[in-house]
Amino acid sequence: MNSLKMIAVVVFTMLGTAAFAQTKTDKIKVLGNCGMCKKRIETGLKDAAITSATWDKDNKFLTVSYDSTKISNEKIQQKIAALGHDTDKAKAKNEVYDKLPGCCKYDRTGKTVKAH
Repeated sequence: MNSLKMIAVVVFTMLGTAAFAQTKTDKIKVLGNCGMCKKRIETGLKDAAITSATWDKDNKFLTVSYDSTKISNEKIQQKIAALGHDTDKAKAKNEVYDKLPGCCKYDRTGKTVKAH
């Protein structure tokens, strides 16, 4: 009987912990051009609160899954901007954008800039 109570306690504890974790998946428009951008964006978002981040360089969308109790969509977009990439809600500082390699420089209005 005691082992049955112990199992019940463990199960309810695990269910309670799972109920508090709020995994959310969003698509965020992120400007960039190339594979270097992809690597910078995806590795720059490695965080305990972010479970996955995949940027598609063709459609310019980041698919990101995260624990919404630990980080918000807005904070994720601020992290992206800090890497030098604009989103709909956060713009990279000019000095950060200016340090990107030539192939990574995109038109700040959303059009691709060709490196010379």
